[in-house]
Amino acid sequence: MNWQQAIKDYSYYLRIERGLSENTISNYGRDLKKLALFLDKLDTVPSPIKITKEEVQGFIYDLASSVQPSSQARVISGLKGFFNYLIFEDYREDNPMDLIETPKTGRKLPDTLSEEEVDMIIAAIDLSKPQGERNRAMLETLYACGLRVSELVSLKLSDLYFEEGFISVQGKGNKQRFVPISAHTQKYIGIYCDQVRTHIVPAPDSTNIVFLNRRGKYLTRAMIFTIIKNLVEKVGIKKTISPHTFRHSFATHLLKNGADLRSIQQMLGHESITTTEIYTHIDRSQLAETLEKYHPRST
Repeated sequence: MNWQQAIKDYSYYLRIERGLSENTISNYGRDLKKLALFLDKLDTVPSPIKITKEEVQGFIYDLASSVQPSSQARVISGLKGFFNYLIFEDYREDNPMDLIETPKTGRKLPDTLSEEEVDMIIAAIDLSKPQGERNRAMLETLYACGLRVSELVSLKLSDLYFEEGFISVQGKGNKQRFVPISAHTQKYIGIYCDQVRTHIVPAPDSTNIVFLNRRGKYLTRAMIFTIIKNLVEKVGIKKTISPHTFRHSFATHLLKNGADLRSIQQMLGHESITTTEIYTHIDRSQLAETLEKYHPRST
């Protein structure tokens, strides 16, 4: 088995067996290709089946000189998964990554928007243009439902259960979850669908997609980034804002207003509550307020 075939087979496994997104699969494949290119510099190029711990370790050391610890940790995690796959398929008996430690990266707290900043950004949308109604509905949905950008662009008309007050979301690993949607957000999606989308002829593969571009096709992730970037510049907010910032803000505002972590975990689609717990570190002022309000020695 050569590296090209191994990467191809592993990508197929991730797509079919694990149900991972094309973006994630592409990242794993890119890291494996970097390893293969590194091995090309050696006198003997070991196959995925024959590569040793020392050879992989040499690659990790080489990588550490050019990438941040967080990127290094991601590559190590991906390589561990690849070699576990080879063991699962009976190509190898051991994982050469087992004794390689992941660098400590610390926990980076996500940027968030205040409620006022969210309102400012949405208010800056030019509603005189047809795409304005679409953009308002999209940003309202991002913020009100805490969606990932990939979940937003793939949202289908058949996923909208407005009478029940929910939308169906296809998350990471093709896992489905139901997220509550307020009447406020339903209203803006309804305006877009009734007044704008009905005048667009959808492309054959986009007939069921909610948010369309002017040619009736899926919106790309990059297009959502651009829309938000332009609005942020327009209102003069000096933060690094992306579609994911609306998701972080959704969770932070829920927690600040008293929602419990388990409910937030379900709405975000986090497999582990440990991922959701990062939001407890964002607003430390709330901890002091909680202590003052509830501890018997605070009076």
